[in-house]
Amino acid sequence: MCGVRFPKVLWGFGAEGQDQFPVDLGLQLPLLTLVGPVCPVPSGLCPASLGGRRGQALTLLIGKEKVPEASIPNLLKPFNLDLKSPLEKTPLFHLYGLILRETASEDLVGRHLAALLELSHQSSGHREGIALAVGITSTLHLEQVWAMLEHLGRTKFLRSALVSSASQPDPDAHWRWIGSTALLCYGQMALHAGKHILPRVDNIASRMVYYFWSSDHDNTLKTSFLSASIMLVKALSREVSAQRYKFTQIPELIQCLLCILENEPNILVNLFRQKIILVITELSHLRPRLKPTLKSRILQTCMQSLYTLPPTEVLKTSLPPLDPALDVVVLYQKSAQALDLLLQNFISENESMDEICFLLQHAEPWLKSNKSHECRRVVQSIFLLLKYVLDYVRLTEEALPSMLGRQVGLLTLLWRDKDKITQSHSSQCVYLLLQLLIQQKTGNTAEFINLNKMKNFEARVRRESEMKFYNLVKVGPVRAEGREGPTAALTREGPLRLLSTAPLAQALDGNLTVAQHTQLVLTLLQGLCSRDILRCNLAAELLLMIVEGWSVKPEQVAEILQGLFQELPCIIFRDVLQTMMKAVTLLGTQHTQQTVECGQPAGGTGPCLPRHVMPLWKALAANSRLARKVVTLLYVKLKLRPPRELIRFPVQAELMSLLVSPSATLYKAINIQGPRDTSVAWQRGSPDAESQGGDQGWRPVLLQALGAIYELLYIREYKATVRWAFAGILLGLLTQLHYLFELDVVEGIADHQEESLETQALSPCRTCLEALKGLFWTTNYWEVFAYLKLLRGWELFERLETYTEGVALLARAMAHYDCEVKAVLGQAVIFLKSPEERDNIVAILIITEFLNGQELTQYMSRKTMDNFLSLGLNNPNQLVRAMSLKGLSSILLQPKKVVLLRNRLAVLLDSFLKPEPKDLLGLMEILGDILHRLGTQGVGAISLKIAQHLLQLFENEKEGVRGGAIFLYGDVIYSGGKKFRQALKSHAFQALVPLLFHLADSCPDVVMKAKLTFLRCAVLLRWEFRKELFGKLAWGRGLGAENDILIYMVESNFGNYHQFLMRALVYLVSPDRHLKLVAMKFIGGLLQDYFADLCFCLKKDDVSTLRKSPRQAAPPQSHPRGCAVRPRVSAADLELLKQDPDSESRKFYKIFFEDVVELSQYVT
Repeated sequence: MCGVRFPKVLWGFGAEGQDQFPVDLGLQLPLLTLVGPVCPVPSGLCPASLGGRRGQALTLLIGKEKVPEASIPNLLKPFNLDLKSPLEKTPLFHLYGLILRETASEDLVGRHLAALLELSHQSSGHREGIALAVGITSTLHLEQVWAMLEHLGRTKFLRSALVSSASQPDPDAHWRWIGSTALLCYGQMALHAGKHILPRVDNIASRMVYYFWSSDHDNTLKTSFLSASIMLVKALSREVSAQRYKFTQIPELIQCLLCILENEPNILVNLFRQKIILVITELSHLRPRLKPTLKSRILQTCMQSLYTLPPTEVLKTSLPPLDPALDVVVLYQKSAQALDLLLQNFISENESMDEICFLLQHAEPWLKSNKSHECRRVVQSIFLLLKYVLDYVRLTEEALPSMLGRQVGLLTLLWRDKDKITQSHSSQCVYLLLQLLIQQKTGNTAEFINLNKMKNFEARVRRESEMKFYNLVKVGPVRAEGREGPTAALTREGPLRLLSTAPLAQALDGNLTVAQHTQLVLTLLQGLCSRDILRCNLAAELLLMIVEGWSVKPEQVAEILQGLFQELPCIIFRDVLQTMMKAVTLLGTQHTQQTVECGQPAGGTGPCLPRHVMPLWKALAANSRLARKVVTLLYVKLKLRPPRELIRFPVQAELMSLLVSPSATLYKAINIQGPRDTSVAWQRGSPDAESQGGDQGWRPVLLQALGAIYELLYIREYKATVRWAFAGILLGLLTQLHYLFELDVVEGIADHQEESLETQALSPCRTCLEALKGLFWTTNYWEVFAYLKLLRGWELFERLETYTEGVALLARAMAHYDCEVKAVLGQAVIFLKSPEERDNIVAILIITEFLNGQELTQYMSRKTMDNFLSLGLNNPNQLVRAMSLKGLSSILLQPKKVVLLRNRLAVLLDSFLKPEPKDLLGLMEILGDILHRLGTQGVGAISLKIAQHLLQLFENEKEGVRGGAIFLYGDVIYSGGKKFRQALKSHAFQALVPLLFHLADSCPDVVMKAKLTFLRCAVLLRWEFRKELFGKLAWGRGLGAENDILIYMVESNFGNYHQFLMRALVYLVSPDRHLKLVAMKFIGGLLQDYFADLCFCLKKDDVSTLRKSPRQAAPPQSHPRGCAVRPRVSAADLELLKQDPDSESRKFYKIFFEDVVELSQYVT
């Protein structure tokens, strides 16, 4: 065709008649091509319809007639190609694209494409028209169009992007939206290029991604990107061969679409969401398949964008005022349908239960939502998805993912949702899931053919087969077409009361794997913490039902209880907590061993068992038989002790795994002034220590059974059980401590600071010792605890060298206070027969002390005791043999020794009562040993003589004599037998004031023994506040403790205040300054707080004594030890304090002399 001249600007800004610059353009527009099926001639552009010069021009072009160059512009002018004309522009862009497509000259096509892209991009019509023309042109000129778009991206778009990023005004405003035009061009190019575009899909997608991330994300760009994506998807969907290609840029394209979706406003005024989700759905069909991470983000974004929309009522109020015709319900339904298609598409690509669980996992946040409309939306989507799977999908594998149990649990928790639709769909979803599981297990499709046909499941009443299935599993309430399911009325009236626990438990247990069942239970446990009382009650009752149905396997117990530990602190409803405690009790009954082992969580370096785990142990104690079983298991586990020779690093930790597990932090709620609060935590040693090998590198966590026993001692619900198992626990702890000494695990046992208020970490040995002490304290055998505490007897257990002394002292105290003697004796006999040496040692020490301190014939015959003691003579351990011989020589087995010992005691008493006996300390030691050996036989009237003489020795100037006399006095007052018990009580009352004053003795050893004897007197006299008194004696400090002890003493002896006063007055003239100061404090306290009572209680003899002058008073008695002791002190004697060089004495005189004078003048 001959060369012609064409206007420089066809679509630009020139008008007819302006100057034109000639360019060459060869046009061949065959009629068949122009009106072909790909690019038909737009209506209104046919020659006949145009008429006149327009028709003539088109006829010339179509007819391929040769016309002069100058005629072409004149022929084209009738088309009115100026874009400012009021005519419709799209047909003209379409025509222009057709003309360029049929142009043979590539150079000419490139020039006119460049001119076309120079047009303004402000109008959406311009952008779409330009893109349409470019797309049509690319049908036959793909390379030229691609090159032109590449050039556009490197020049015009890059410049506009830089200007935009610099926030500077663009001098060419029409370039602002060049990126949107380019996106539409790529979309149209993909749409028109046919199969030739497949190799370029990744390039097109990468350019689209580039334009998206390099432009401002305004509505224009997002709309253009979505339009381009839709065109790309349409192009790929009609090309069958597209499935043979692998497109690497599809994930990036999807990321851009997700970005648009994420930034959508939280209103619904268009179908943007639907279109984006549908495009993503189509893109997911392409190869390669989407990676799980991308699928996860797709699901999260799409669900977030749709489910979090406000309720429909709120969406209607947020519509723009100019669009009243928008139907929000329709918009949401279409968007939801798109999401349903996306989910169904993912299932179709991977027909397995794993994929179902993967999809449901992303719906979990909205299943747990507190917003009713969000739950309703997500449950409806899940229901439709499961229904689709059941109707159209054949799952390829048996369901094994454990997360399925969690999803069943979340859906189950919605059975009592306030929204009836949510109730219905959630119960149906559980039904469908179980149906899928059953179908997979049986593989018999005929059996479920009726159940799978559920086309009108939401709108119609359950079919008969479905009703049977619901009756089988007893699911929650369902409403359909205004009618209620079989359990709806039951739920509306109150908590879900299942007719039988077996059906649902069987349905779940038979169709869920152990892992799935565990996840179901854990999910229900999480439901306990909801603020919705209905949901909490449902979760608690379902859990109780599962436990009652014996559905929990032994291997599940640990994980379930750990989950319960985490949820217990967050349970806010008391009824729910009580229901769970009942479930724990049942679980403990069924799986006691596993439940007990879970009481000590594994690992950890700090406190290991918080307060909220205590309800578990309390629940196990709700049943006395179960509580005994728990303690028995702990006792048996305590006896698992590998021999020392087997415990070597590095196999050491493995062998000790039978023993070790962290103990618990125990915040003990005990009586006042009991053992201090401590926490138990035994940390592993440093890596350096472990690398050295040997026992030094081993630092296990606290012994499991030991720690558990330590905890149970301070749980009130176990008090009766601990008392029942007292003997076994006692000997178990004693032998365990010896075992730890054998292992040389003694670090930290002597470093414990009992009076520290800070939480302390306890070593194994220390834990064992604290448990031993706690055993006596918590079972109310506090006298035994006090006996060892005040004698520092517990410290004997801190070293192996003094361990046997500690056991003997403990057994002596138990015998003295009759502490579980029968039970402990029985256990000791069993331990004596044990092959373990440590068991023999502990047993023989206890038995020997019991023989001296108790009448054991009421529990065991002499012959039996003789037999097992004789067996001890053949024991390989020397100590056991010696103690067996000592036991055989006791007065219980040798009654004739009673007379011999009493005769020996009489001889010693003569020496003891002499003015200056030799070796007074030795005599008192022998006297004490004889008293101990005579035990319950007693010494009769001799005890009174000894007590009277010992009372005088309290004031001896030698510390050893004072301490020995005070300590022996505590034994003597219990040695008179029943006949002289009252007389010894009276004597003990006389010793109270001297003992009280010696609590301030200058010698610590005397103070310790004075505390013990003072307490023993209080116990003998049966004071009311004995336990509180011990607390002050053991741990009290300062004036507060002194005042409390005074109150306990005075208040426990109502009516005898005056006797305390008269005895205290004697010490005002004592040469021992400590005693004098204490006497003044005591007298001052009595005069200040009990003056009226003293006036009432004073006897005539006391008053007459106070009135005597110094000369009339009795002369002082000369004490053989050098102390002046006055039986009475008169008021005149107080005058001597006025000239006393000690300032405290003068101060006392000044304050209290008038009170004493007033008392002396009082006459009853």
